[in-house]
Amino acid sequence: MLRGLTTVTLFADDVPAAVAWYAELLGAQPYFQREFAGATAYVEFRIGDYQHELGVLDRRYAPPGTARGAVGTMTYWCVDDVEGSFQRLLSLGATEHQKPTEHGPGFVTASVIDPFGNVLGVMHNVHYLSVLERS
Repeated sequence: MLRGLTTVTLFADDVPAAVAWYAELLGAQPYFQREFAGATAYVEFRIGDYQHELGVLDRRYAPPGTARGAVGTMTYWCVDDVEGSFQRLLSLGATEHQKPTEHGPGFVTASVIDPFGNVLGVMHNVHYLSVLERS
């Protein structure tokens, strides 16, 4: 039933500021932008080995009942260096959510809260790397 990750959507009260922050982090500009009532309402970046979509949506258009802050599910993005990525995120103004933690050989996670209140996870994951190697 679930075939793979398509889009991860983050929410921001200030979409242009979020776009600037994520563009700096990712070293890329969004490939898609949607305006509503003369303001940027949604942007999307394509990132990583499989060109996954990372969207930033104006919080005004979030589904009803969407909570703020570090709640709900956790999404981890594969990185080569968890500690280095964690430190870079902190240097860009994110705050610590969970320090780098090993969960077994080849599986290390860390997470931060971006300046817009979203949790962003990074992970070294040997399973991801083995699937990438086979494709």
